[in-house]
Amino acid sequence: MFKTLSLTAMLMLGVSTATFAQEPRSGGVLNFVAPYGASFATLDIHATPQTQDEFYGMAIHRSLYSWDSLKNEPALELATSVSVSDDGKVYTYKLRDNAFFHNGRKLSADDIIWSYKRLATPSNAFPGARYIADIAGADAFASGKATEISGLKKIDDLTLEITFTAPINPGFNLMRTNAAIYPADIGDKAATNPIGLGPFKFVEHVPGSRIVVEKFDKFYEQGKPYLDKVNIVIMEDSAARDVAFRNQEIDVTVLGPTQYVAYQGDAALSKNILEVAEGYTRNVGFNPNFAPFADKRVRQAINYAIDTKLIVERLAKNKAYRAVSWLPLSSPAYDTTAQPYAYDPEKAKALLAEAGFDKGFEFELTATQNESWGIPIVEAIIPMLAKVGVTVKAKPVEASVLSEVVPAGDFQAYMWSNNSGPDALAALQCFYSKTAQSACNYANYKNPEFDKLFEAAQVERDEAAKTELLKKANNFLQEEAPVWFFNYNKAVMAYQPWLHGLKPNATELALQDYEDIWIDETAPASRK
Repeated sequence: MFKTLSLTAMLMLGVSTATFAQEPRSGGVLNFVAPYGASFATLDIHATPQTQDEFYGMAIHRSLYSWDSLKNEPALELATSVSVSDDGKVYTYKLRDNAFFHNGRKLSADDIIWSYKRLATPSNAFPGARYIADIAGADAFASGKATEISGLKKIDDLTLEITFTAPINPGFNLMRTNAAIYPADIGDKAATNPIGLGPFKFVEHVPGSRIVVEKFDKFYEQGKPYLDKVNIVIMEDSAARDVAFRNQEIDVTVLGPTQYVAYQGDAALSKNILEVAEGYTRNVGFNPNFAPFADKRVRQAINYAIDTKLIVERLAKNKAYRAVSWLPLSSPAYDTTAQPYAYDPEKAKALLAEAGFDKGFEFELTATQNESWGIPIVEAIIPMLAKVGVTVKAKPVEASVLSEVVPAGDFQAYMWSNNSGPDALAALQCFYSKTAQSACNYANYKNPEFDKLFEAAQVERDEAAKTELLKKANNFLQEEAPVWFFNYNKAVMAYQPWLHGLKPNATELALQDYEDIWIDETAPASRK
């Protein structure tokens, strides 16, 4: 039934009006959970692809654009206005004159240029490099052919001109947390004492426990943030989060499938649940350098051999939408007429035989313990693949390890939850042959037919025509099966009744605008 919903309806399923009611109150402490790992990988937000690290990034840093969760589109953040050339390639930004770094210095165009050059420097191998790859001259700079990025031009301290290689909406890329703007004079402190433009300044990092941030009084949004302090608490284990939430020790908790069912059935807890159709695709990626996976028929066979519908219903507890190719339901380029792979073990066996693997083969599958897209799912697919002669050996790793070995190509197959929205062009760029594996082409996919569709979409000015090209590219991926298409996440977050200001962020529900969050008088004394 979800295919008939409007985009707005899909993005705001279950949003409680209580989240937006009442007048904000200043003061207090928020205990916010970072639920996706046992640690933060680094305090340098440029250096990490981990969603876990974006939790502190959202508090400390700001990018040129931000994401408007209510309008479901990028919005100017560090600029008050932008003008665009007739060919759609040159953007001229008037920067805020009231944006200050936590070291007291005002933002200037030099800081943005320096930050983007830092991202593009190949020796850094930063994942955010792909977000500025569309800036003219970024390739020449990255290859060492130029000492500057030609598409970045300072007009004056508060005016920046950016020239792009094609007419795109740069907001989708330049809103990314790991494309944040650093002060050009930060030196070597990025990974030890992060300095940003955000509503909260860094105070303390207790490894394996929490990051503490405090209100920044010179934040450019008048009257914000409302909170005095945020404790960003690491809590990977879902059972531990459940206990802490029920004991009112934390203010939000991300719900897995089992907890989703339990909280829905609780009269009190069910009143404060926020849901959104999130732009993440859960998948098993195949390394084409591992011989069997170089053959499309083998990859297709795995998609046919797994009873995906059963896993979504039984293990995911329907806290997910079954995937049909890469782009999620919320994408305008999602094809509502496309069908998922049928569960057909006999078809899988036939394809394996055609590919020369009639006796099967064995592969290692690297995954974390995440209940929604980790080892529990791997354990479910092992007997299904065994029925068609494919032996799977699970390789459990920590979330921080997964985010290192996959971009490095150190796997035969992996299971992960990867960003697939909101920008369809950016999401499909992860299958473009010119996109590095370290950036996001984790399956190291290369196909000239796909590239042709993608490149045509890159330069298409007409939005309807661009969407149609991207739809074709997405359908092409469904046929090519570079991954096992598992599901799109239905993100669910429970929050305490005294908490206000949460938003239905379809890019990642657990990433919230801390400056808009506030607590009311009913909060426990420890929060006031």
